[in-house]
Amino acid sequence: MLKRMRRRYLGLALDSEQPVPREKFIDAAWAAITRLYGECGASKADLRLIDYDEEEGLAIVRTGHTEVEMVRAALATVTKIADKPAAVHVQRVSGTIRALKEKTGRRR
Repeated sequence: MLKRMRRRYLGLALDSEQPVPREKFIDAAWAAITRLYGECGASKADLRLIDYDEEEGLAIVRTGHTEVEMVRAALATVTKIADKPAAVHVQRVSGTIRALKEKTGRRR
């Protein structure tokens, strides 16, 4: 019998001088995971972008519960997005989107 995948949602803050387009952010996240863990690690991470606010520099991504530390480590290595200095900070980790938004004070 297959086990059900337990998901975790990470609330991220992007630190950049200019707003970062959605596509550039997800490309940078995937590149960081691939660079650190390779293709096999990237496939295990199963990273999905759930919500993204370009103006505020906030994002919510989903991954499996066993890969949270791997994703956190990979996102910490992001230093450039679209050839501009940037950093990604994990603010919160939660098991549901609702709880994550309540913890961060976002109601949207």
